[in-house]
Amino acid sequence: MNKKLLSLAVATAMVAPTAAMADAILYGKVHMSIDWANVEGNGFEGWGLNGRGAIPGESRANRIGVKGSEDLGNGLKAIYQVEFGIKMTEESTTGNAASGSNDTITMRNSFAGLTGDWGTFVVGRNDTPYKNSTAKLDLFSDTMADYNGTVRFDDLRADNAIAYVSPNLSGFQLAAAVHAGGASTAGYGENLNSDSLAEGYSIAGIYSNGPFYASLAYESLGNELFMNTATSNNRLSSSHVSDDYTKWRVGLGMLDWNGFTLAGIYEEQSNLPRGQISPMSANDSLKAWQLQAGYSFGNNMVKAMYGNGNRDGRVPPNASKNVRDAIDGNYYTWAIAFDHNLSKRTKAYILYTQVNDDLPTSDWDGFSIGMIHSF
Repeated sequence: MNKKLLSLAVATAMVAPTAAMADAILYGKVHMSIDWANVEGNGFEGWGLNGRGAIPGESRANRIGVKGSEDLGNGLKAIYQVEFGIKMTEESTTGNAASGSNDTITMRNSFAGLTGDWGTFVVGRNDTPYKNSTAKLDLFSDTMADYNGTVRFDDLRADNAIAYVSPNLSGFQLAAAVHAGGASTAGYGENLNSDSLAEGYSIAGIYSNGPFYASLAYESLGNELFMNTATSNNRLSSSHVSDDYTKWRVGLGMLDWNGFTLAGIYEEQSNLPRGQISPMSANDSLKAWQLQAGYSFGNNMVKAMYGNGNRDGRVPPNASKNVRDAIDGNYYTWAIAFDHNLSKRTKAYILYTQVNDDLPTSDWDGFSIGMIHSF
């Protein structure tokens, strides 16, 4: 048996006996798409499966997991979840599709915690409250037109997370999470100065009552997460990051009101780490917004989105037009789609999306036809 599949089988076997004693539920999602894209930046024009590689957009987020709870009495429950991300095709940025080899199995939201009348408390790996604040507002989630890959909103799943979600109070909920440093970084190696219980934190207030939905969220990632120890200790280094990366987001929606759905999201990102917008700029910011609309009839839904982003940063003297556009340019994106529910758990869709940027090498458009089955 392939070693990666064996590892998954062993991990599942280890979870299953304990889960069986605690109301275990096996769940998952299988999402497959046939995609075509024309990408000006790398000159690719052609076909692929499930995006990624040379095809832009977000992954299809295939997953399988086990979750459950145990009643501890007096309204208190222990809860747990272990979730694996599974790539059904060659979905990494580079790969060897002709080999038929298996891609990496990853960990998704996995945690243990307690829940009761006072709310829910969990520790582990989890989507941040910031990410969850507008998850219901993306009609194109996990497709080629997902708002992270087109509008460039910034959603995170945090390791080392400690999170709390309040009970529902007449439709209102508050969620908060902190990221314990433990010398970890956002991909910059080890940093011994990343030692705070709240090296990063995320908070969100959400109101959901009938068709009406509103959210406001804020997230901060400490500057230590974007440096290794040597850089952090050297303030004269050109790679030293002195400011925290922060962002805030507001979302408004009217969801499934007589078949109509309308949603809007606005986000501002400030003090982006060097290179996130352009390797030649610092203290960049990004302002992005999106409108989405859909109408459901029978087992079908037609939907559309339009979004815009505006970059702002320090432009080096005598910079070329491409560099200026990369730092200070604008972009817009749009998509249309048709969904058909084959059953309560299976959906087929077809969509087209386009991204147009002042920086021509960032332009792309694509077509996707797919099917999603949840279990």
